[in-house]
Amino acid sequence: MSTTDLSAALAWLSDQGAAMEQALAQLVGIDSNSHDKAGTDAVADAMAAWFTGHGVDWERAPEPAQGDALVARLAGSRPGAAPVLLMGHRDTVFPTGTVAQRPYRREGDRAYGPGVADMKSGLVLQAFVLMALKHAPALPFPVVGLFTADEEIGSARGRLAIESWGRGAHAALNAEPARVTGNVVSARKGGATIRIAVRGRAAHSGVNHAEGASAIGALAIKVQALHALTDYASGVTTNVGLIGGGLSSNTVAPEAEARLDVRFCTAAQRLALLEAVDAIVKRTDVPGTDASFDVVSEFLPLEPRCSEALLALYQESARASGFEVEGEFTGGCSDAGFTAAMGIPTLCGLGPVGAKAHTEDEYCRLETFVPRAQAVLRMLGRMADSVA
Repeated sequence: MSTTDLSAALAWLSDQGAAMEQALAQLVGIDSNSHDKAGTDAVADAMAAWFTGHGVDWERAPEPAQGDALVARLAGSRPGAAPVLLMGHRDTVFPTGTVAQRPYRREGDRAYGPGVADMKSGLVLQAFVLMALKHAPALPFPVVGLFTADEEIGSARGRLAIESWGRGAHAALNAEPARVTGNVVSARKGGATIRIAVRGRAAHSGVNHAEGASAIGALAIKVQALHALTDYASGVTTNVGLIGGGLSSNTVAPEAEARLDVRFCTAAQRLALLEAVDAIVKRTDVPGTDASFDVVSEFLPLEPRCSEALLALYQESARASGFEVEGEFTGGCSDAGFTAAMGIPTLCGLGPVGAKAHTEDEYCRLETFVPRAQAVLRMLGRMADSVA
């Protein structure tokens, strides 16, 4: 049982259901594709205005290409205490213009619209938790809200911000949507997108075929070997989802390229898989050809050992907030893997319940907003008790 006095903050949250929906509608009403800097920054503007209105300090870390990182901070009462990091991403997969075609709408308890679950509802939840804490005595540790803008395209810049602000953190709580079952995410796969380039030697396919070295032929052999690395029993999967190359049908292909997606459950699997990919790519499958690869983007796994203690703490907080919850594994990746890889206890899926992300049918269950926010707040109170 938490002894930290959060009663006023919890009471404030209990009356915020309508305000949370209004905030959600505001964010969903902003196109914020990962490559739309103006859009992702507009989401940051909206959130910053909420923070200003509730006395929460914030700052922007400028990014020239992707959206800026937005950082909200509440000071702790104990100097030098490790912070707790509340995480979320402001970008969506939907092209700019989608909001005009599919604006926010509500049907019963469900809200619909681009990014409504993944993860604008989580942004709202984290923001309201931060604002609720202004109605309570300062916790012994700082609470930092970090809201990045490129998770859907691999978090190349977001990862740097996460590793900077997360360094030395006591815990990281990521508000990706809770599963359709109502469960939170206690384990996630890591994954990487790998670009493979094969170089061959052009030749006329009728006149001097033997003088050519087909990059496409070499790549075809490699694809078979790469797919053979899939091991469903261990959770490792490989998929060449894009392929291209060549000059014309009557030319032996001098070049070819593929995009490979790999998924893994542990850091050890990641290393073994990358070594296997390296061996396959470097192997000369067709004389006269050579190949190379580079990792375009990567997420690290959230292993169960990194979330176990926080899951138990969240379950206690959930019960006190009126619902039961379990931890769940998912094959999807998230920014939670970066903090877990740093040795920070990490739990994901702490947003409102949602489903069908990245589709026109994506939805969020509005009735889960208040209790899920209260559960995160109670969890922070329990953490405060443990370090008091």
